[in-house]
Amino acid sequence: MSDKRRILIVDDEVQIRRFLRPALAMHDFEVIEAATGAEALEAAAKNDINLVVLDMQLGDQDGLDVLRRLREWSWIPVIVLTVRSREADKIRAFECGADDYLTKPFSIAEFLARVNAVMRRAPPAADEPVFEVGGLAVDLARRRVVVDGAEVKLTPKQYGLLQHLARNAGKVVTHEQLLRGVWGDEHAEDVHYLRIFMRKLRQRIERDPARPTYVVTELGIGYRLLAPDQMEAAVP
Repeated sequence: MSDKRRILIVDDEVQIRRFLRPALAMHDFEVIEAATGAEALEAAAKNDINLVVLDMQLGDQDGLDVLRRLREWSWIPVIVLTVRSREADKIRAFECGADDYLTKPFSIAEFLARVNAVMRRAPPAADEPVFEVGGLAVDLARRRVVVDGAEVKLTPKQYGLLQHLARNAGKVVTHEQLLRGVWGDEHAEDVHYLRIFMRKLRQRIERDPARPTYVVTELGIGYRLLAPDQMEAAVP
């Protein structure tokens, strides 16, 4: 079996697949192709895939439906590739679990830069500790979140935010640090993305999202996940 990094390209335009394959091969990637959503899900299930490049408009179904189904069982990084450039479409893609979003037309240089950036941000397989504060537990190795004894399902972006905060518990993490770490350098100034997803994360983990006790806002700077000693000091 090849030890190359495998990329699954999902696009119903054969020209796009032919355009991407040689560039990826030159950078030592093994390319697997799929023309439909059904083929994509089957390929992802049968192969050890490191990254998926997914078109939004497929012949048999919407690309976001494929992404939602993939996210039911897999955390494989996904770059959405599409002609849709509206901000609303980008937010929908991120909410469904996309790791990055690239609009057509695009250059090979930009595409390869996005691929490498997403793969650098992919979580390591090495075991990590379980972070616990109050009723919140974040198992960084298993990507598992528990609140008051019940497991909570988060989208990849929601988990990415919580993961960054947990690794820096007790410290202020700036807007830019979170955006670069979760969305990539090209989104370093998209603070509105961050606010949207932080609100959704709080809705999942906080007892009262309007009065958060785990993730607190540092006005004009960023966010802080309270460390256990900080939470104890905050309790009246």
